Amino acid sequence: MAGGLDADTGAVQDAILRVVNSTIQPRSAEYDAEGRFPRENLKLLAEQGFMGMTVPEAEGGPGLSYLAQTVVVEALAFGCPATAVIYEVHNSLHTEAVWRFGTAEQKAAWLPKLTDGTWIGAFALTEAGAGSDAASLTTRAEREGRGYRLSGRKMFISSAGEAERYLVFARLPGTTGPDGITAFMVDRDAAGVSFGRALEKMGLHASKTAEMLLDGVWVSEADRLGQEGEGYRIALQLLDGGRIGIAAQACGMLAAALARSRRYALDREQFGRPIAEWEGIQFKLADMATDLEAARLMTYEAARRRDDPSVRRLAAMAKLFASEAVVRHALQAIQIHGGYGYIREYGVERILRDAKVTEIYEGTSEVMRLVIASRLLREPEEAVWEV
Repeated sequence: MAGGLDADTGAVQDAILRVVNSTIQPRSAEYDAEGRFPRENLKLLAEQGFMGMTVPEAEGGPGLSYLAQTVVVEALAFGCPATAVIYEVHNSLHTEAVWRFGTAEQKAAWLPKLTDGTWIGAFALTEAGAGSDAASLTTRAEREGRGYRLSGRKMFISSAGEAERYLVFARLPGTTGPDGITAFMVDRDAAGVSFGRALEKMGLHASKTAEMLLDGVWVSEADRLGQEGEGYRIALQLLDGGRIGIAAQACGMLAAALARSRRYALDREQFGRPIAEWEGIQFKLADMATDLEAARLMTYEAARRRDDPSVRRLAAMAKLFASEAVVRHALQAIQIHGGYGYIREYGVERILRDAKVTEIYEGTSEVMRLVIASRLLREPEEAVWEV
């Protein structure tokens, strides 16, 4: 098995690939063309037991490994990258937040609806002026009685208006930087919540992305996740897992690029021979397969070490390598297909459109390099031998 999966995780991979190949992949192009949110896919995944996979058994979940969830994200991205990112945000950035940081009462109230698909969860950290520098966010949380009033604007929110629940990060009055940032759970239908128009994106058309506006939205203390001022730490810890998920999404798309390119190269003939017999094509396929194997190994290892102190570096490395590899090889897949690669019917131009954002969201490639370098310079024993 690729990446040395254990038998249990391999069984999860086999199960999700059956669902992807039988149902999710065949309707993926339709969702993309129509820009339609794949609600049916999410319902199917919930019915099949793939939502909330890492929720501990003590909290009512299946208690599966982070690696098992990672191979599910990868398989979903192989068939429908938009479904993969919706699923990844729901599980890694929202549901995981509840079971990691919620109180017993919050877990009992929220986790069942997140694991059975009643609720889709979203993550609202980014703002127009606070992207890579998330600590500069300006959304306010004003104390009022036994709760707070939230006011501000969140940008580039995946599943905006479609998800039922939002993990919103806001700043307490009189604070700057990471200090005072606090996390809150907000209902889609709460008074004062509204959403901008769906943004017209290069790719991932079935994953709705829009602005979230909060106009004096009241949330109770019971809807605060963690303590006051802990929001930034919570966000960073969740993003470690989210970056593993985006690396897995990139691996899935790279696997699709390889599969489509291999099949086309075997079928397409020029000068009386399949183009797969030409050295120029073979080298492209070999590089693609090699980078896919390397990306999987890095991603799976980061997933295995999700709770290890070294995970921030490993997650950044996996996301950086996998995302840049899929963009590079999506271009090569188009080149292998020639003129047909430029046509929507053959599916590889869409891989490029969908893949590009993996170098941007949940930490740009530049930020990933900063994370890696800062760890390297501070703790060299993690990555290099001393001389």
